[in-house]
Amino acid sequence: MSSQEIVFVVLGIVGLGAAVRLVTARNVVHAALYLVVSLAMVGGTYLVLAAEFVAFVQVLIYVGAIVVLLLFSLMLTRAPIGREALDNQQRGISALVALGILAGLAFLIQDAFRDARIEPDATPTGAVGVSIFQNFVLPFELVSVLLLAALIGAVVLARKDLP
Repeated sequence: MSSQEIVFVVLGIVGLGAAVRLVTARNVVHAALYLVVSLAMVGGTYLVLAAEFVAFVQVLIYVGAIVVLLLFSLMLTRAPIGREALDNQQRGISALVALGILAGLAFLIQDAFRDARIEPDATPTGAVGVSIFQNFVLPFELVSVLLLAALIGAVVLARKDLP
């Protein structure tokens, strides 16, 4: 087993642990912090796969912007952040559904990447950037408008003087 594969496995285990703690947390703020760890491990995985641009975009957009927006909207709306906000009585059903999805994804990934090997520098960072900003500009702009609308909605909901 190469050092690259060992780092990949370690990142996966830490990310999996953070994801499990994310869905089992009793506090929304703690869940958001576990989400930061989980998304950072995805960024680290991209670094191991020699996709530096995607890793840095992952960290900047998801770890930085999305989690900050989530925490900011929680603070603005004064939503409950304790046990009463996340207590759900359908844990057994959700665990069965999650295991079914995990089994399906494991089968699909195993079937799709059976003989694949990781090749460093398979796609240069410049080609990824050109592809994103030539072919996928509209989805990026739509996501930014959606995030702005969510932030404005949180401010409107948080204001006490509006009916």
